[in-house]
Amino acid sequence: MTIRDVPWTHPLKVTLRSGLERTFGSVYEALDFLEHEWPLKRGARYERAVSSCRRALNRMTPAAVAREAFIAACLEAGLPAVMAAPLPHGRSAQRGASAVV
Repeated sequence: MTIRDVPWTHPLKVTLRSGLERTFGSVYEALDFLEHEWPLKRGARYERAVSSCRRALNRMTPAAVAREAFIAACLEAGLPAVMAAPLPHGRSAQRGASAVV
C-alpha cells in the first residue's frame, strides 16, 4: 500500500481467467491491476473504474464508489468477484476468508 492509498473495509477476491484468485484490499491495488494487467482495456465500466479509482486516490470520490466501479468492471470483463471478510487491523489482504457478494 502506498502513502496515498485508500484501503477498502472489505477486500475483494477476483478469479482471473487462468483460475487464479487475486485479492484487492485498496483503491491503488485495483487501479494498478486495471492499468497493467486488465484483460479487456475497453468498455464503459472499465473506463468508469479507472476514473473512479484515480478520483478516490485524489480524495475526490469515496473509496466505496471506486470499489463498486471496480466490481462492475470485473463483471463486464467476465471476472467473478467475491467479497473477502474484513481483516483484523494490520493483517495482509491476501489471507481474508471470502463470502459471495
